[in-house]
Amino acid sequence: MTNFEIMAFTELFIFFLIIQVIHFLATWKLYIKAGKKAWEAAIPIYNAFVFMQIISRSKWWVLLLFIPIVNLLMFPIIWIEMCRSFGFNSRKDSVLAVVTLGFYLFYINYATDCAYKENRSLEPQSSLGEWISSIAFAIIAATLVHTYFMQPYTIPTSSLEKTLYVGDYLFVSKFHYGARVPMTAIAAPMVHDTIPFLGKSYISDSDAKTYKNSWKNKLSLPYMRLPGFQNIQRNDIVVFSWPSDSLKTMYSDNSGKFTYKPLDKRTNYVKRCVAIPGDSLEIRDGYIFINGKRTVLPDRAKTQYLFTVDTEGKSFNQNTIARYNVREGNIQNGKYVFNLTDNEALNISKNPIVKSIVKNIDPKGIYDKKLFPHNAQFPWSQDNYGPIYMPKKGETVALNSTSIPFYEQIIRRYENNNFTIQGNNYYLNGKKVTSYTFKQDYYWMMGDNRQNSLDARYWGYVPFDHVVGKPVFIWLSWDPNSQGIFAKLKSIRWDRMFTTVGGNGKLVSYFNYFLVGLVLYIGFSYFRKKKKKA
Repeated sequence: MTNFEIMAFTELFIFFLIIQVIHFLATWKLYIKAGKKAWEAAIPIYNAFVFMQIISRSKWWVLLLFIPIVNLLMFPIIWIEMCRSFGFNSRKDSVLAVVTLGFYLFYINYATDCAYKENRSLEPQSSLGEWISSIAFAIIAATLVHTYFMQPYTIPTSSLEKTLYVGDYLFVSKFHYGARVPMTAIAAPMVHDTIPFLGKSYISDSDAKTYKNSWKNKLSLPYMRLPGFQNIQRNDIVVFSWPSDSLKTMYSDNSGKFTYKPLDKRTNYVKRCVAIPGDSLEIRDGYIFINGKRTVLPDRAKTQYLFTVDTEGKSFNQNTIARYNVREGNIQNGKYVFNLTDNEALNISKNPIVKSIVKNIDPKGIYDKKLFPHNAQFPWSQDNYGPIYMPKKGETVALNSTSIPFYEQIIRRYENNNFTIQGNNYYLNGKKVTSYTFKQDYYWMMGDNRQNSLDARYWGYVPFDHVVGKPVFIWLSWDPNSQGIFAKLKSIRWDRMFTTVGGNGKLVSYFNYFLVGLVLYIGFSYFRKKKKKA
């Protein structure tokens, strides 16, 4: 655990104790009036169970008070419940309890001679109250599922095209790799970084505006993760928080421009994990080699490259292009440029009008400053890249002029150290060092659309704490470019509906099984309701 993490947990503990003191001062008299002891309002966690007894609610509500984001929804509910337990039932009382952030209980505790309503009705007193109560707990349930179990996600770009299509709507499992506990403590539920028409969906520390202290967000919780039941495997498709989302320096732009975003509010990306911790990765003429051996991808993976197709001025018709499964292409200098798999390119080459077809490969030895590690001593191109090592938790590397371009960002930004370079000397948290031991695992994420993918070749490693989850299911797929609801309905890709993301072999749609199950459920619910009425 780093010094920053220790400090963060210490600050969190102090904040928790302050909340406990405020709770005691606001409620100790109310505890006594409810037949409890004053000291029961002062014991952390235990006082929450006693609180639930006072408001006549289930003990499992206590768990919801300690779940980030969910607790923001629960606190107003229990403030209102406490008010009602002592006869403050009006709409004005409920509004005051919420807008004062619970401090209205101080007024009830010290300025009134209220009596405890032991046997009060727990049913909403109006249809509006019933409606609000139902909506509140529906949001709480949905937030729990969205945050810790399964999150809906859409494919916005073509970086995994022909493996995942633009317009695929996925369910992403949070529990495969372990759900990441939200770090941004004050945020709207079930939305990511923005609320439509309103802007930013969260509140963060306004001081965290520079690269050097971007991780020092005092309004964030420390990084924590629930246990998962699966490690990230090589060639898994993974959703993760984009590491470069807060930086304007990805393309070796050192202008100092910076936009801060908390880790859990950065843009979500989906790529294929082509290398795992401990691997050595190299790209040779567009093909990935891991530890010296060419990668064998799952048969559902459709790796694409740009091919220049010379037809000497003759044109393909749209039916021919569709038959060859060309989803991205244009014309340059009188020649077609198609994004194709190797097999698709082979099929097109057999067409009588094709005179030649050439794969567009950036040669070895050409320095592209856009590529990680953005250093001229590594003259790599997007198609001939590496070798590069994947850092592994607990492993130690030497620090020198060759390794620093790869690991400086890890040491300083991802692992929250004060790291400085003075000539050929390196200082870690004030101490001179010649080596560094990694504190977490790192992965290499790339798109199957090899030459049309903004991926790890441009920003570098993805730390494990950036991992969001594993896509498991496509529940809807349509053409997002179609205009109007009827056009979108017509563009639905029925063969992709209710298919699994992983696995081997041809995609199998379980949509018909879903429809049968839905009809059976509706029928069962109807007859059960009818029987209950009878």
